[in-house]
Amino acid sequence: MTEKPRAADPGDTGATPGGSAAAEPATGDAPRVVIRNNRKLSQPAEPEGTAADAGTDVPAEGLIEDAEIVVDEIEVEAGTVDGATPDGPPVVDAPAEPVDAATSSTLGAELEALRSDLDERTRDLQRVTAEYANYRKRVERDRATVAEQATGSVLAAVLPILDDLDRAREHGDLVGPFGSVAEQLTTALGKFGLTPFGEQGDPFDPTRHEAVAHQTSDEVTEPTCVQIMRRGYQLGERLLRPALVAVADPE
Repeated sequence: MTEKPRAADPGDTGATPGGSAAAEPATGDAPRVVIRNNRKLSQPAEPEGTAADAGTDVPAEGLIEDAEIVVDEIEVEAGTVDGATPDGPPVVDAPAEPVDAATSSTLGAELEALRSDLDERTRDLQRVTAEYANYRKRVERDRATVAEQATGSVLAAVLPILDDLDRAREHGDLVGPFGSVAEQLTTALGKFGLTPFGEQGDPFDPTRHEAVAHQTSDEVTEPTCVQIMRRGYQLGERLLRPALVAVADPE
């Protein structure tokens, strides 16, 4: 009577019935041999406790590879959406659409209006600048005139004293210390711009001389001041007092 073959026990180390080769000890990396219905099926053995511990939470190796491929594809698509492929050049925006004729005419009108406003503001600025320059010159001129008038008023009050000094000089009384004081006073007043005029023999000038006497003479060829009764004074170009003179006309 022939004995039917049975599955070999993984722990057995002896020979199996039916002339089958002895199974090798089960190790972590060694394959496990199963003989069923006289057919030899071979599959890789799993480490002890691996299948039981993993359960249904550990996916198959093929599924893991597929999942990794899917993730790679998603990352590539995300990079493309961001604007550029990983190895390609950056995406360039499309050129702007051309401006139509109506928009161009509107922009041209606005530009002309802005230029017109700019020209008007420029003219206003130039006018204001010119007005300010004229105002400044007028103020400076008025200030100088006021200062000259004030100085002239003070000097005009001193002129009678100078007339007395001139009469004293004609009579020879300006000698000694009194003469020195008179000279110093005349020099100090000259620093303020006071200038005397009116000398015997000067041509008669009606704008500067006041004739108080008139005579004829064959010694002159034009109206001439032959006698100075009181000298005249001027402050710069301003006349403070005309000179009193006697005038001789030619015969």
